[in-house]
Amino acid sequence: MRSPSPVGFRAIADPAAHSMTPDIRGPLRYIWWLITSQRVRVLGGALLGSCWMVGLMLPPYLLSRAIDDGLTAGDSTALLGWTGALVGVGVLNAWLAIMRHRTMTRVRMDAAFRSVRLVSEQVTRLGAVLPRRLSSGEVFAIGFGDVARVANVLTITGPGLGAVLAYVVVAVLMLVISPLLALLVLLGVPVLAVVVGPLMGRLQGAESTYREHAGRLAARLVDMIEGLRVLNGIGGKAVHAERFHRHSQTLRAEGYRVGAVTSWIQALGVGLPAVFLAAVTWVSARMAADNTITPGELVSVYGYAAVLVVPVSFFIEGAYDLSHGVVAGRRLIRFLALSPHSADPAAGLDGPEGPAALHDPESGVTVAPGEFTALVSARSEDSAAIVDRLGCFTESKATWGDVPLDRIALLQVRERILVADNEAALFRDSLLGVISGRAERDPQAVQRAVEAAVAQDIVRGLPDGLESVIQANGRNLSGGQRQRVRLARALLAEPETLMAVEPTSAVDAHTEAAIAERLYAHRKGRTTVVTTTSPLLLARADRICYVVDGKTVGTGTHRHLLASHPGYRRLVSRELGDLQDDAQDFRAEPSPETKEGTAR
Repeated sequence: MRSPSPVGFRAIADPAAHSMTPDIRGPLRYIWWLITSQRVRVLGGALLGSCWMVGLMLPPYLLSRAIDDGLTAGDSTALLGWTGALVGVGVLNAWLAIMRHRTMTRVRMDAAFRSVRLVSEQVTRLGAVLPRRLSSGEVFAIGFGDVARVANVLTITGPGLGAVLAYVVVAVLMLVISPLLALLVLLGVPVLAVVVGPLMGRLQGAESTYREHAGRLAARLVDMIEGLRVLNGIGGKAVHAERFHRHSQTLRAEGYRVGAVTSWIQALGVGLPAVFLAAVTWVSARMAADNTITPGELVSVYGYAAVLVVPVSFFIEGAYDLSHGVVAGRRLIRFLALSPHSADPAAGLDGPEGPAALHDPESGVTVAPGEFTALVSARSEDSAAIVDRLGCFTESKATWGDVPLDRIALLQVRERILVADNEAALFRDSLLGVISGRAERDPQAVQRAVEAAVAQDIVRGLPDGLESVIQANGRNLSGGQRQRVRLARALLAEPETLMAVEPTSAVDAHTEAAIAERLYAHRKGRTTVVTTTSPLLLARADRICYVVDGKTVGTGTHRHLLASHPGYRRLVSRELGDLQDDAQDFRAEPSPETKEGTAR
């Protein structure tokens, strides 16, 4: 009944031509905004749906007139006249059904496109903040599943209004025949509401729980797909597969709960109208046997009751769709309600005129201008959180110079402070395009950035060098190669302040030593922050902040902290042991990454 039909894009209203400020105060308000955004089409669908639904009530009346005026009276002229009218009404109803379906399909598609555009704009607005708020799997589930369910709610606006009108028309027609039969009709729908209503409430609760589990499972699946090569390399694929299997079993159990409630609703949606039809038919048949109504009226009553199954089914189906839409809408508006740190990236105070110190009061970390600073913590998430605050990706009381960082225009912050994340996206492009970003770069600057990131072997190993195509997310590169490409891109941007999160975590000891030396030389005299526990990088740092449980417990050079902080010494010594083992392996045999790069 509601299967999609092919509709040209030109038939859908351009969302840009209408207000794109949604009402996100609640799922029902959002659905109402979608309705009012295309009032003319929704009203047209409601008119067509009402005419079609009411038109379904005409054949029983015409059939009763053909029987009473034609067959019973033996009047062939009347019989042919009423039969012709019956055929004409059938053709008209067929046309109305087609137009109603087309219109409501356009209503649904317009709502879906409008919501998809809002989701896309919200993703763009949040930018780099989004991965810190929501997983990619959850965004995917919202952008496809939830949007479709919310849009599907709008299809009840056409047949829904028509069902109400048809219900009233049948009640009036039945009242003319018999008040008792009219009373049965009027009581039928309230009884259905009493029986099905509580199930709708249970369905919303079960749907909400199911949707939460589905979102988390989708996020886990996306994470597995994106990290499949890493998982395979460290032997963790089976562990994550088992975890995914366990969570999928939980989701299946929740799906059974939803299915159990849904089966009852659908069974009652089919069974109760049939019982209703049987009751009306039985009463009308007894009345016909007693000559209280005519044979034609008996046929019309049966026809009214049979056709009334259609609007009654729409009541149940519409309630079912609305229940789904409310659950999906709640998640959609929750996503749309997420706000970036600044609604207008250009609004705010000016940043310091020149390089200035960055200070994070929460951790006590101070990044001096022009220095190479390292953040060291046994928990990498603590160091990453500090970088997020200093990079203005989370709300904090961090300052830049004497100015609170969150009061400075975000556009200036992004232009002057660059956070190089290990998970930063690599879009499909040539290697040169991936490294250069949005602007054309001087070839010599590109070469210097590639050398500083120790990525020359990647360029040499690819068939067309810098013009070789890099697949989305760097799928044709190893983990270490992706890391070095990201570092080269960050270095080529030449930011005033560069913050690199674990820039050497995926490379071997030999490559790490080269990166440490070249990174320090490339950024000499400019503010640079790295989060790491690698002795090779720490030995180069001008200042090291040793962080424990999110708080700075010591600052100084590598030698100073080794002598004064046993915890730092143990942490770095453990890393040093790992590096020595890697170095021995490297001397014995080229690393897998090196071999992979050479093969390419």
